[in-house]
Amino acid sequence: MLTHKQLVKRMLRKPAVGAEFKSLEPEFALLDELLRARTRAGLSQAEVARRMGTHAPAVARLESALGNGKHSPSVSTLRKYAAAVGKKLVIRLG
Repeated sequence: MLTHKQLVKRMLRKPAVGAEFKSLEPEFALLDELLRARTRAGLSQAEVARRMGTHAPAVARLESALGNGKHSPSVSTLRKYAAAVGKKLVIRLG
C-alpha cells in the first residue's frame, strides 16, 4: 500500500499531472500564506469569518477553492481576510 506522499510523487511523474500541478502553484502559494497567517493568529475559520463579516462556510470555501484551483478570490476578499488575521495584503509581481 502506498502512502499519500508516495502516491503524489508517483502521480507527479506523469507529464499531464505535473503540468496541471505546476499551473496551480500560485494558488497553492496563496493558500499556504492564508493558512499560515490564520494559524499564527490562532484563529479558526469561524473566527476569521466573524471578523470578515461573513459566515464560516464562506471562509472554508475560500480556502478549499484555492487548493483545487476552482476559484480566484477578489482583491477585496483577500484584503478582508488579511485584516481579519491581523495582516496587510501585499501583492508582488515576480
